Amino acid sequence: MANHIVGATGRTVTSGFLKSVLQNGVGRYVCQLQRITLKFCKASGQSRGVRDYVENHLLDFAAVNPGVVVYVTPKPQIHARVVAEYLNGEIHTVFLDKKSAEEIQQHVQSLVWRSGQPLVRLRKTQHTENPSIQGQWTPFTNRPSNTTAALEEKLKSLAK
Repeated sequence: MANHIVGATGRTVTSGFLKSVLQNGVGRYVCQLQRITLKFCKASGQSRGVRDYVENHLLDFAAVNPGVVVYVTPKPQIHARVVAEYLNGEIHTVFLDKKSAEEIQQHVQSLVWRSGQPLVRLRKTQHTENPSIQGQWTPFTNRPSNTTAALEEKLKSLAK
């Protein structure tokens, strides 16, 4: 149901409707983030913020989110990034080069709050999978039929 439209930047922007995660537990919230991996270089200056985040904030994050598995992968000469894996199989990567520990904390928290669904441009603000069986409402819906017919004829004559 999603259309792909190429934007001015050449990137493909998907359009669609909002979807909810239906397997989100019965009666309780289930965080959709399954695993988070921090990849960074131990020696690079661009990874300084990630190293600071790992040293000062990562244990607090793990304590607050016990259902999320956290991996820390230091590798030489790679760009700092966080890779988030969700229950629906989606994988999102955010590059963290030259970011402070506070900015990284905001990025990680936004990954926790996401549902794992791809970001889409909304076609409409309202959508339903089950439209009304009564039909669409019009100004003539609850009027007597003789009044409705007279008004419709009057509107047709005005439109001409």
